[in-house]
Amino acid sequence: MTSQKCVALIAHDQKKDDIAAFAKANEAVLARWKIVATGTTGGRVQDACPSLDVIRMKSGPLGGDQQIGALIATGEVHMLIFFTDPLTAMPHDVDVKALMRLATVYDIPMALNRATAEQLIDFHHP
Repeated sequence: MTSQKCVALIAHDQKKDDIAAFAKANEAVLARWKIVATGTTGGRVQDACPSLDVIRMKSGPLGGDQQIGALIATGEVHMLIFFTDPLTAMPHDVDVKALMRLATVYDIPMALNRATAEQLIDFHHP
């Protein structure tokens, strides 16, 4: 395991523009982190911030949430930023809940909206 801190970035479909804008606004800080993301979110962040090295997992519904959950369980992810959409039903809701449960069990900082993400990213400079 590397000593560089790792942040996971995930966003539901209706929040992908928001997470791309968040990444762009915090690009200099995120550049100091190892970044993992679910597939589509990672692509959107990479498009908004070409200077960032984003490791893309599978799309969330196709196992990406579970891949990131495994990284949390092995201690490889140190912070989770997951922009959720509380107004849209998710077919893979059980995966989302499992991911949030793992972040809680392993006691890593977790933001579910931009306001909290801004606080975490300011506080947890690697």
